[in-house]
Amino acid sequence: MNPFFTPYQYIPFDRIKEADYEPAMMKGIEEEDLEIDRIVNNPDAPTFENTIEALEEGGKLLERVSNVFFNMLSAETTDTMDELAQKMSPILTEHSNNIRLNEGLFRRVKAVYDDHAADEFARLNAEQKMLLTNCYEGFVRNGANLPEDKKAELRKLSAELGVLALQFSQNKLKDTNDFTLHITDEADLEGLPESAIDLARQTAKEREMDGYVFTLQAPSFSPFITYSARRELREKMYMAYNTMCTHENENNNVTIVNRIVNLSRQMAQLLGFQTYADYALSRRMAEKKENVYHLLDQLIEAYMPTAKEEVEAVRRLYCELNDVKITEATGKGSRAFRAWDFAYYANKLKEQRFNINSEMLRPYFELSKVKKGVFGLATRLYGITFQQNTEAPVYHPDVEVFDVLDKDGSVLALLYCDFHPRASKKSGAWMTSFKEQWKEKDGTNSRPQVSIVMNLSKATDTKPALLTLGEVETFLHEFGHALHGMFANTTYSSLSGTSVYWDFVELPSQFMENFSIEPEFLNTFATHYETGEPIPQELIDRITASRNFNVAYACMRQVSFGLLDMAFYTLKAPFEANLFDFERQAWSRARVIPEEDGTCMTVQFSHIMAGGYSAGYYSYKWAEVLDADAFSLFKQRGIFDASTAQSFRDNILSRGGTEPPMTLYKRFRGGEPTIDALLQRNGITPNHSVHS
Repeated sequence: MNPFFTPYQYIPFDRIKEADYEPAMMKGIEEEDLEIDRIVNNPDAPTFENTIEALEEGGKLLERVSNVFFNMLSAETTDTMDELAQKMSPILTEHSNNIRLNEGLFRRVKAVYDDHAADEFARLNAEQKMLLTNCYEGFVRNGANLPEDKKAELRKLSAELGVLALQFSQNKLKDTNDFTLHITDEADLEGLPESAIDLARQTAKEREMDGYVFTLQAPSFSPFITYSARRELREKMYMAYNTMCTHENENNNVTIVNRIVNLSRQMAQLLGFQTYADYALSRRMAEKKENVYHLLDQLIEAYMPTAKEEVEAVRRLYCELNDVKITEATGKGSRAFRAWDFAYYANKLKEQRFNINSEMLRPYFELSKVKKGVFGLATRLYGITFQQNTEAPVYHPDVEVFDVLDKDGSVLALLYCDFHPRASKKSGAWMTSFKEQWKEKDGTNSRPQVSIVMNLSKATDTKPALLTLGEVETFLHEFGHALHGMFANTTYSSLSGTSVYWDFVELPSQFMENFSIEPEFLNTFATHYETGEPIPQELIDRITASRNFNVAYACMRQVSFGLLDMAFYTLKAPFEANLFDFERQAWSRARVIPEEDGTCMTVQFSHIMAGGYSAGYYSYKWAEVLDADAFSLFKQRGIFDASTAQSFRDNILSRGGTEPPMTLYKRFRGGEPTIDALLQRNGITPNHSVHS
């Protein structure tokens, strides 16, 4: 019996086989087709219940299978899974198009939507009206109003786009795994911290190799580029990372990028928009591209002068330590300051100024204690508790499962945590759902099953998993998304949890990052993994003092990615430019370190090419304005203030997409956000000075 065909409490990872996915998806398609036919052929006049709600409640089997399959494709893939994804992607796209372009179904949806003035519409509550609006606009945005020839063209374009986005991600994963830096001479380990050496030794052992193996996965790459004293090896690692998917092999993404950009533009123009950005932003808080550029321009004006000063300070240190004249440190000469030097000398400058680096903090951030701290933060804010669940099957031994209980003891959610990198997992970190939250007709609240997936430092033969402060922030970030999913309390699954406007979805996650350097939070869990001694106050003071080190540079880096994203998706004409040249021009206003020849960000920029952030990468900075403004209220009232946290839960975390996001935000905060709180947090003042 296919495990997807029978009800289950926990996803039966112990019974699911790769061969189960395709028949389950095909059965799900068949069932949903029958459900659609019943709606279309219903002899009764269209109503909210028999059309909109019926459509919302359909497709449960396909949704259940797809949620598991595509999550596994990112977290625990195989060649067989990759091949099946390539096979099923056009089939699933065609099925979706068959629904969205079904004329009979759209007539019923439109009939309900057009009934705005009647009593039928007036009796709907706010959430029902949002569902109806989303449903109608979803059909229109997917071509329901197009003539038949244009519908056929849209089908073709969307099917190809789905396949290419999948291929883009698979190529990146393969290219990430294909590179290794194999070191056998211990002299080449100079400067590297013990944690990085231990990980490299273990990686070599796992691959049955001598010496040490470094990879492009974050826990290996990041320490190497930051600490390695071997400049030629830093260069090798840097260039390997920044030229991924550019080489003349089967993993090259250059042509795929060109096609993705053009397909997106063509689809938007078919639907009556000038550009893909116009199409995407019409369903975002930003609303139009002018508002996105206004934010990015504000940030450039406020941060760029300080960013240049920050980079120049690092360059001066490079010159000082290497007896290089400032004039020699420019350009591409052998004594010039290069991109692979920045992280290394920035770290040295940070040590000089604050006597701190990420390795000093690792002993206090042992993973089990960080979990205790993060979970404890949620307990203190919201009263929820976490109990490890050993009954729920998992898809990999690294995965841990927790029952999440609300403050009244009721079940809130099931939380899967997948912490460490492996060859079968994509890079980066993300939150997802195996099951959304919704309410049954009888009022039963069907609770969500949420997953957070990361690539954090793992244990070695000699030490437990010890994290950097940056990794603690990553944990908090994804956990913030998880809270958004776990607190969901809506009637309809399509409006629950993180089903919100794209430039609002990062608010709960980035809000949680604020706690990472708060002494009151650190003191709840940060103890030395060997001695049990609490993190020293003077070390916390140094963390706090260094919080804004190179903050303007980091801001400009994010803004540059936003500019690059917008440059692609505001194109009105076919993209035919040289990709490398286009990238350099697109983000030039926000770049403070020259690019190296041969490097290209776009071909590995999964967010905007295969991750849903197309014309949406600005969302991180947009949400940062929101999170700084929101956290400032906690700073005023106390970072653990329960009443403020309850308001945040009630007005933001539990409401999903049931109301416009600015309505929800103003209900919590009392007004619209401004950039002021972000500037204050970052120590950026109107005259561009920065706190020392």
